Amino acid sequence: MQVNRREFLQMLAAASVAGFPLTGLASSPGRGNMYDLPRYGNVSLLHYTDCHGQLNPIFFREPNINIGVAGMRNQPPHLVGEALLKHYGIEPGGKKSHAYTYLDFVAAAEQYGRVGGFAHLSTLVKQMKASRPGALLLDGGDTWGGGTGTGVWTNAQDMVDAQKLLTSDVMTGHWEFTYGADRVMEVVENDFAAAGIDFVAQNVTDVDWGDQIFKPYVIREINGVNVAIIGQAFPYTPIANPRYMVEQWSFGIRPDDMQRQVDAARAEGAEIVVALSHNGMDVDLKMAGMVDGLDAIFGGHTHDAVPAPSPVKTPDGGTCLVTNAGSNAKFLAVMDFDFRDGKIQSWKYNLLPVFSNLIDPDPEMQEYITNMRNQEVTFNGETFNMEEKLSEELAVADSLLYRRGNFNGTFDQVIVDAINEQIDAQISFSPGFRWGTTVMPGMPITFEHVMDQTGLTYPAVTRNVMTGSMIKTILEDVADNLFHEDPFFQQGGDMVRVGGLKYAINPTNRIGERILSMELDGKPLDPDKEYVVGGWASVQEEPAGNTGRMIWDVVADYLRDHKTINIGVAQLNEPVVEGIDEDNLGFVPTSKI
Repeated sequence: MQVNRREFLQMLAAASVAGFPLTGLASSPGRGNMYDLPRYGNVSLLHYTDCHGQLNPIFFREPNINIGVAGMRNQPPHLVGEALLKHYGIEPGGKKSHAYTYLDFVAAAEQYGRVGGFAHLSTLVKQMKASRPGALLLDGGDTWGGGTGTGVWTNAQDMVDAQKLLTSDVMTGHWEFTYGADRVMEVVENDFAAAGIDFVAQNVTDVDWGDQIFKPYVIREINGVNVAIIGQAFPYTPIANPRYMVEQWSFGIRPDDMQRQVDAARAEGAEIVVALSHNGMDVDLKMAGMVDGLDAIFGGHTHDAVPAPSPVKTPDGGTCLVTNAGSNAKFLAVMDFDFRDGKIQSWKYNLLPVFSNLIDPDPEMQEYITNMRNQEVTFNGETFNMEEKLSEELAVADSLLYRRGNFNGTFDQVIVDAINEQIDAQISFSPGFRWGTTVMPGMPITFEHVMDQTGLTYPAVTRNVMTGSMIKTILEDVADNLFHEDPFFQQGGDMVRVGGLKYAINPTNRIGERILSMELDGKPLDPDKEYVVGGWASVQEEPAGNTGRMIWDVVADYLRDHKTINIGVAQLNEPVVEGIDEDNLGFVPTSKI
């Protein structure tokens, strides 16, 4: 019997969700040598980050546009595709090539299947902890928020309970704060305290007195070696996310405070000192060069899957290893230190892709996920079974739908098109979030896929009138957040996604000069004329122009109306990018793929 692509993918999805092996797994967690890491040294730290609530295996496409400017041009993490493979000596066409790049994504995804899944990650964590006595699991944040229906509907309890089963040891945060200060403290003081999970963040203080809100660091003993883990939460939380949710808390990068915490930990007897950071990799690289005594930074926020650490010289001549471990539970980092005679003698680092077809799911975690998703919940006055609601098929994807890259992805295009059509807007804006899963061609687009792209705690859709000059100011501000030459002024995320409006951008220009032109319906935008603009995820507690609709309902209704979705290169509203030479290794135009 022959099957078409859609039927093949449906079978693949069903088998993956059910946890069935597709190619005859052995009883060991991994086949071949990828997961067979012999113990090395005497201090091991495991790290995952930015899973964004993804408990089941998913498809996830890495970016083809991750532009580095100024000193970060052509430097990790701003390498994509073949340039990334060449830099790290990875052969094209294999499993690792698929894990780290967008190359031949559809064909490779069909071959290798889904990635991530907490049941599969749990098996890998248990294997690594068993082979490395005393190893700690570090959670880099963005675990609860930004991206699932179950997270929104259970007030993040879905992920809190999963973290406990995963045996997480130390955590810092970002999207966690979008559940509000009270909810964060409830989890930290109750769930985490009972489970022995430490939440650390040296850069979060009280706005009135400057007192630490969380532990700045913890010291854990591993095989006789005292290891300090200093927390660095996302420094721009009150700007990138709603201020009112954490109105009594102050955030920042604070490298001087980081130095004080390193010194304090050393004075307390720490022999290895690492930072668990949610700065973003560019910020971590700069901070590493400003702080003495840091041995490594385990970084997150920018979702960069970086196969090997970037060594950075510290002011005293030492070396800090800066890492970043991707997103979506797609990777587990393993850092092994050989610590002897009072110092680190050597180290080994492996960033392991989590291929769900190559790892048997952990039965306990799988049972938890299945039971949790089959709960009934009440949200906004509606009572429903979460699994049933998430499984609703809304439309069919006739093209690859993804979000990841500096500019519009194809699922982003679906969102802005939906806003324009559903609320009768001329122009629409959607945040440049880096979370959101990928839908393969031929797959049904489910309500879960919509929640993967829109599931957050401030989902109101707005409709306002803006002048052309206001629209330019918005684009300029977001572009500066992304392309400022000083990493400390980059506030994370990608360029705002735009519907209706077409524009040209030069990322290498200064603020106020990056947006070169804007047009609507083939005509230049008039600075003084007013346009109807739709959007969502306003950081205001009472957003102006609130339509009373939530973004996931707007997108779901749009999909139900259209039945099939095809966003090819011609339909993708990417800007014209100028000032970026062909030898920029972080830029491969979508039209050339």
